[in-house]
Amino acid sequence: MIRIHTAAITFCVLGALPMALSAEKLQFGPDQGEQEFSISGTGSSDQEFNSGSFGVTGDLGWYLGDSLVAGIRQSVNYASISGESITDDFWNGSTRGYVNYQFLNDRARPFVGGSLGGIYGDGVNNSAFAGLEGGLKYYVQSKTYFLSRVEYQFLFDSTSDASDSFQDDGVWAYTVGLGYNF
Repeated sequence: MIRIHTAAITFCVLGALPMALSAEKLQFGPDQGEQEFSISGTGSSDQEFNSGSFGVTGDLGWYLGDSLVAGIRQSVNYASISGESITDDFWNGSTRGYVNYQFLNDRARPFVGGSLGGIYGDGVNNSAFAGLEGGLKYYVQSKTYFLSRVEYQFLFDSTSDASDSFQDDGVWAYTVGLGYNF
């Protein structure tokens, strides 16, 4: 009886061994030539919810290497503001190209980069901007990630204003979202 159990266990172990050896290690992140799409959001309101804002940003990028991605980003923002002399709704947006470099090849991938584009709409001065950005992608699946990013955008109306804007004019943009490599 013991020999039958030992033979059965040996047969099961030897049968499972090739499957265990051939199992691939799960790899996270993109490969060169793949694309990425992400959607992010932001929002705020006052204590009484009389005034508030929200925004949505979509990114479409192409991997030029395992760690280098270039793409285009579109943001749309809405604000409803109430105050003594202000009662209005504002829409604005920004369109920009970006290049980011990702560090590490694990689930957590910090990145740094830059962008160049324009901001336009209600309640903003239509202008161009150049920006620096940094953030983190954390892969929850092999090709799906959480995204957090902060951007600082230097605003300028003409090339002569560009050098002054690095010292004087700028805005911060924060986003949190989800992305996918394909």
